[in-house]
Amino acid sequence: MKNQFLLFTLLITACFSQVTAQEAVNEDLNTIIRKHGLDQSKALEIAGWMTDVYGPRLTGSPMLDKATSWAEKELKDWGMKNVHLESWGPFGRGWEMSNFEMHANAPGYWPVIAYPKAWSPSVKGTGEVVYMDASTEEDLAKFKGKLKGKFILLDTIREVKEIWEPNAKRHDAESLLGLANAPVPTPRPRRNYNLNARSFRTALWKMMEDEQPLAILDRSYKGDHGTVFVSGARTAEGRSRDKDKAVVPQFTVAVEHYNRILRNLQRGVEVKLTVDLAATYTNPDEMEHNIIAEIPGTDLKDEVVMFGAHFDSWHTATGATDNGAGSTVMMEAARILLETIKESGVKPRRTLRLALWTGEEQGLLGSRGYAKDHFAEFAPGTYTPQSLKPEQEKISAYYNLDNGTGKVRGIYLQGNEAVAPIFRAWLQPFKDLDANTVSLGNTGGTDHLTFDAVGIPGFQFIQEPMAYFARTHHSNMDNFDHLSGDDLAQAATIIASFVMHTAMRDEMLPRKAHELAKPTASGGK
Repeated sequence: MKNQFLLFTLLITACFSQVTAQEAVNEDLNTIIRKHGLDQSKALEIAGWMTDVYGPRLTGSPMLDKATSWAEKELKDWGMKNVHLESWGPFGRGWEMSNFEMHANAPGYWPVIAYPKAWSPSVKGTGEVVYMDASTEEDLAKFKGKLKGKFILLDTIREVKEIWEPNAKRHDAESLLGLANAPVPTPRPRRNYNLNARSFRTALWKMMEDEQPLAILDRSYKGDHGTVFVSGARTAEGRSRDKDKAVVPQFTVAVEHYNRILRNLQRGVEVKLTVDLAATYTNPDEMEHNIIAEIPGTDLKDEVVMFGAHFDSWHTATGATDNGAGSTVMMEAARILLETIKESGVKPRRTLRLALWTGEEQGLLGSRGYAKDHFAEFAPGTYTPQSLKPEQEKISAYYNLDNGTGKVRGIYLQGNEAVAPIFRAWLQPFKDLDANTVSLGNTGGTDHLTFDAVGIPGFQFIQEPMAYFARTHHSNMDNFDHLSGDDLAQAATIIASFVMHTAMRDEMLPRKAHELAKPTASGGK
């Protein structure tokens, strides 16, 4: 048995050696990439401008426009070519706040930690707080005619527990082994939506719009110790960013403060709050823009390697880990590649194309707009490709980063088994940087899915979890202080190597099987 195990180990080692030998790894280029990426990193400098100066970057906001102009200038100054904006839309109106405060007046004064939801209109006033204990449409009738000028609580009390374990984590051997052993992903089943719950929510928000309360307050399902997770305002129908849409002012309150207000109401103690929000709707043409920049290729210049991240953010902080980190890494990867080309004299065979997307937080809108213009025809009102455009065949791969500040530990294959030996070979030189896991699994929620949906190899890197979902993702704590410069430098270095090696291959990366949706009689999915 011992000899059989030894023979098996030797065979596996031999097979792996053969695979890595077959896939070219340019160690000379990697040495130069490491020099500019690790020893001479500019990642934190880029991130500082992107977040402290040009944050937040809510899609449609004037600050996003300023950040876009800054990024364009930086890329041009570095020597990137064909730097330009590509429009998509219509997105709807933008939104920006210029002043906000909230405090309690009764039973005593205290400042309330809260943030307006994006697209909430200006509001100023003082009012009583009412808790709407309603779960059916019949319950709603009890409050009819009683809500105008009031602050409305919709959520129950959420228990807050002390933090005994650190929020921040890194992958360990067990978690990485689980990723490495992940099976080929299977399609997700369709969601079985609760139509009764949807009907109640529609009735609730219709009532809110009819009653015209001063404001609606909620508390997120997570967050504590002053961390508040906030997104966009809700409406009964349509979207709060729709032009001329009437929106009820909405705020998310820190859970400890929300609980205090509700506990007092349950005691029969009257609570009064004062709010002052000054907000402006912007972006009258309703169109938005992605940032595109290139490093031209040589003999295979008509083929393209794309790499990118979403540039937009939510509004309560500066969008540092979501996704200033990813945009920083991809800009830094472009800078590293420019310096490597300059020092080595080796130019990429394929064109390298950087993309910084907007509208990701509202549903991958920027990258989907790009796919619609370049890669596929979509059925009206869907993101299901019906036919492919010639340009789709020219994209070798798209690499994405969008899971916080954590360094790269490997890559998700998104079910593309054929690229596994290639990526293993490219990761091998970075084992000393703790990046050596290849997972057949997929991961969702960000722009590589747009490329995967149209049959282009699209990949998201495995990252250290850090405190991303626990503390910074979409929260008021998503600031520069939670970025790790060493992790950003490591990620940019590895991604620069992946992009360059993809560009230098004789063949484009292999593609997994992809079937187009069959058009229905109505042209839908």
